[in-house]
Amino acid sequence: MDVDLPCRLELISDLPGHDERAWQVAWNPTKPLLASCSADKSVRTYSYRPSDHGSKSLAFSHVGTIPTGHTKTVRSIAWAPSGKTLAAGSFDSNVSVWEREDVSDSEDSGETAGDWECVTLLEGHETECKSVGYSSSGTLLASCSRDKTVWIWEVQPDADFECMGVLMEHSQDVKCVAWHPSEEILASSSYDDTIKLYIDDPSEDWYCFSTLSGHKSTVWSLSWSPQGSYLASSSDDLTIRIWKRVEEHKWKSVLELRGHERSIYSISWGVGKGASENLGWLATTGGDGKINVWEITETQHTKDPLSAKLLARVSGAHDVNDINSVSWCPRLNHSDLLATAGDDGLVKVWRVMPS
Repeated sequence: MDVDLPCRLELISDLPGHDERAWQVAWNPTKPLLASCSADKSVRTYSYRPSDHGSKSLAFSHVGTIPTGHTKTVRSIAWAPSGKTLAAGSFDSNVSVWEREDVSDSEDSGETAGDWECVTLLEGHETECKSVGYSSSGTLLASCSRDKTVWIWEVQPDADFECMGVLMEHSQDVKCVAWHPSEEILASSSYDDTIKLYIDDPSEDWYCFSTLSGHKSTVWSLSWSPQGSYLASSSDDLTIRIWKRVEEHKWKSVLELRGHERSIYSISWGVGKGASENLGWLATTGGDGKINVWEITETQHTKDPLSAKLLARVSGAHDVNDINSVSWCPRLNHSDLLATAGDDGLVKVWRVMPS
């Protein structure tokens, strides 16, 4: 624990259960639920509620395990904005979409609802699916794969999906897809060291309107700033880059962060807490087992429009294991909560606390 930092990461909950490495964690946007996926081919869900030990502490409990039926690793999961649907992308090349039989709109923790059922299986990728994501409106689902493609599906009533485009812009394995928080702009990152940005041309189809180059190695992860005017990317080159929207369709690299000794597999940009001029908190993690939390602030300088301050850091967060995923809780009162998933099969929940 770094003594001189303004905050620390406190371990709130340690959630075992996966038999093999845990690849990703995803917080439900509307209900107190956390999901994780694993090489054991399952998705686990956990509910949380205030514990009896005081207002700030939370108790997490395992609600259920979805035996997905995928024949290989479940690599990625994503909730729809409604919180009622979960998509899972697998190394068997397919994407499964899950809903619960009895989805009430109540604020309950979901323990009373029925079992999750697979409402559709999206086939199309030729090899491993690496990442899935829903657009902010919930009307589009994107997936990407080692087959170098990005697929965009339109979500239709009754769990019907129509393919809106197959984008073949990358020359290598596509690692991550990420939708803009309010607009229908999709970003993807790849083993080809680039980031691609796509939009829908009303008269045509989805197309790539920009390629962001600068990383010197695989770009593993992407995360948009909560208000959408910046995009963060993390790479095998041990850097995190932040790209600023300078025109409607033009983005440029404005900040480079270093703080990891090995590949940075996952980043997540949350609203954070504190002064209104800050752009939120960026959590970064990866192969060195370290979690860094940066506070990102806009400056008045045109040359260097952003500054970053390291708020908190924890080393060996999953013992000696790689950390594959980090994610901020999107729910209003929990913006200081983040979850991680590691090669040890564990999911851990952390809270940012003042030092």
